[in-house]
Amino acid sequence: MIVSLLYKLSRTLLSVPAVVLRRDNSKDAELLVLRHENAVLRRQIPGRVRYESADRLWFAAVSSMIPRTHWARVFPVTPATLLAWHRRFIAAKWDYTARRQATGRPCTQAAIKKLILQLASENPRWGHRRIYGELARLGHRIGGVQLGPVARSSLGNR
Repeated sequence: MIVSLLYKLSRTLLSVPAVVLRRDNSKDAELLVLRHENAVLRRQIPGRVRYESADRLWFAAVSSMIPRTHWARVFPVTPATLLAWHRRFIAAKWDYTARRQATGRPCTQAAIKKLILQLASENPRWGHRRIYGELARLGHRIGGVQLGPVARSSLGNR
């Protein structure tokens, strides 16, 4: 969430000057890209160049300021890679992880677990249905389900 917000903010901030000064802005953006590439290379002199997520974010944001025809000679990666990074940032924004709910049955409370074990030890002939019915008759929630009065009465008659 924060990364997508920073990405959108940096794209917006970098696109404002692009409207005002198109030609000079393109040259300045190219210089920014090259300076950032040099900083990355200096950071990782021995070995392969590995771009961190902040580097990818920066290149994808600055790419909106440079005409797409110049991407191949300006950026240290291919234009397809830039577009893939941009797609990932946008997809991360729209994956709805904040709206997802936990899947599966909710956990049973510790007090109810203790009560179940107590009922099972005091009444060894009762099965799980009888214990469930007794707890439902007392009004306890089991497995996230609160039984209504009709269900309670039918369970109690078994």
